Amino acid sequence: MPENKPVIGLSWEPKLPQLSFGTKKSSNEVPGASAVYKPSSELMDGLFVPPNDPKKVNKLLRKQIKDTTGKNWFDMPAPTITPELKRDLQLLKLRGAMDPKRHYKKSGSKSKTLPKYFQVGTVIEPASEYYSGRLTKKERKTTLTEELLSDRKLGEYRKRKVREIEERNRPGGVDKWKNRGPQSRKRAKQRRH
Repeated sequence: MPENKPVIGLSWEPKLPQLSFGTKKSSNEVPGASAVYKPSSELMDGLFVPPNDPKKVNKLLRKQIKDTTGKNWFDMPAPTITPELKRDLQLLKLRGAMDPKRHYKKSGSKSKTLPKYFQVGTVIEPASEYYSGRLTKKERKTTLTEELLSDRKLGEYRKRKVREIEERNRPGGVDKWKNRGPQSRKRAKQRRH
């Protein structure tokens, strides 16, 4: 007769089935069950048991691999895109409109999608550029967007360009009072009511 030992604390032993690879599928499998989600009736003591099918095991393993560019690109991971990063990437795409003195080659992709794999770094200046190409502490910002908004020269250039566009689109002189047929009557009617 087996002797029952008193159990101190908690003890738990999982009931795991034998994993058999290469066996034929049984006909009693539930058709809607996937490799990741198992209904509570198929769980052993509330734990997920790996599937017996090698194809499903390989699919699970592929899902667990991190999203990278591959060995040729040193396994660069795909970063999570935050609103700040998204704004900076959009600014980089529109960099041709920022500075009148610099001209850039057109980007290879005409699509408006952002790149999936990229890295963001900090430029560290050498000691030889202490006075010439260095940003002061006041000029340094956390994101590219903040740096561009704080640049006084770029702000003046943008204001000047906006003014030029508004002047070009604004009707000038007597032209704005000329009768333009039904359109002007319609506007006059709207102003009266």
